[in-house]
Amino acid sequence: MNDQHLRQQLVKALAARQAHQLFESATEGFPPAHYNTKPPNLPYSFWHLLEHLRVTQADILDYIENPHYQYLKHPDDYWPPPDAIADSAAWQRTIDEFLADRAALVAIVQDPARELMAQIPQGQPGHTILREILVIAAHNSYHIGEFGILRATLGLW
Repeated sequence: MNDQHLRQQLVKALAARQAHQLFESATEGFPPAHYNTKPPNLPYSFWHLLEHLRVTQADILDYIENPHYQYLKHPDDYWPPPDAIADSAAWQRTIDEFLADRAALVAIVQDPARELMAQIPQGQPGHTILREILVIAAHNSYHIGEFGILRATLGLW
């Protein structure tokens, strides 16, 4: 496998429909009346889940790009407060920022000047761009699938 093929596969893992649902299709047409609905037996709402996706992806992007990266406190900094609610503007901002950060990660992967296997200078030993892209692709696909299942369970398609 050559470098270009690896980069293409990583972009697909981030932004193409493969063995997982796309963020865009999971969120498309979501009913505004349910942005703040907490599915049964869960401490978070649909918007909380999307905001968690956004924050986590933004954190990975920051980790890759920022030589002065500051670690977030897990899990508190990765989720909005339990009582936080979203209006239509907050919902759309979460979606727009998620998509913008995903596009930035795709651009990093597609940049042939970026060495995917090089140690991230400010990162933990063994942390490379390749590792971080795989981590966020897995994280995103897991929670996007969760979002879709919860949406289906509550009849919100």
